[in-house]
Amino acid sequence: MDLNTITEIVRNPTGRPGADWREGDAWLAGGTWLFSAEQPDLRRLVDLTTLRWDPLVPTDKGLEIGATCTIREFYAFRPPVDWTAGSLFGRACEAFLSSFKVWNAATVGGNICMSLPAGPMITLTVALEARYELWAPDGTTRTVDALDFVTGNHQNILAPGDILRRVEIPVHALRKRVAHRRFTLTRLGRSTVFLVGTRTPGNNDLLLTVTAGTTRPVRMVFDDMPDAPTLQQSIDVIPTDVWFDDPNGTPGYRRHLTKHFAEEIRRELGSGSTP
Repeated sequence: MDLNTITEIVRNPTGRPGADWREGDAWLAGGTWLFSAEQPDLRRLVDLTTLRWDPLVPTDKGLEIGATCTIREFYAFRPPVDWTAGSLFGRACEAFLSSFKVWNAATVGGNICMSLPAGPMITLTVALEARYELWAPDGTTRTVDALDFVTGNHQNILAPGDILRRVEIPVHALRKRVAHRRFTLTRLGRSTVFLVGTRTPGNNDLLLTVTAGTTRPVRMVFDDMPDAPTLQQSIDVIPTDVWFDDPNGTPGYRRHLTKHFAEEIRRELGSGSTP
């Protein structure tokens, strides 16, 4: 088989790439996955890094993350002091099963668009109520809730030629208290489960995000802090086919871990302890 299928690399796409999208094209950002596996159907790569999108733009409305922002750039970012949920940024970066060399190339947008259950940028952005700006080849733009983007293991709502342009995290989510739990079979292994809970200062609410153990992110919203049985019942109703099954854990094992860690998060955020 001839694996040398790439015939062209577009180094200087237009400021609004996609108008000449064709079958066999692929967007190129970090390329850490694209270059690690056979891609026999690809003929042309369109390099997005030459567009020089701003990696991180903090504003009074929140944080804008350019899709080509590298994990290294994101890890180095220091959020304002009142963005208490910013402590999750580093934790999510550290959840990558990768070396520092990969951090220098891998991008926030690339991790999201891969749409793997253990994608830590998916965990982060769903937990912090982010929205994604998507560009279509016909020039239109749409914005979607991060929760609705990933639909299954390595599946999302992107149509051919669509591109993730930026991630927008609202300031109200960045100012929440946050607690997280992550479990791996080995110290530097892929996440078996990754849970994040947030609570609004001055309120008794709880937003719990379940990822890695499920094929798509699951979000549970409680206006008032639930008691333990209520929280456990909310996890029990997650459909059986949503739980992920791979060598890192069976669906039953992942459900058990999720229920255990969810209760720890409930207790932590329900108390006066510091996240």
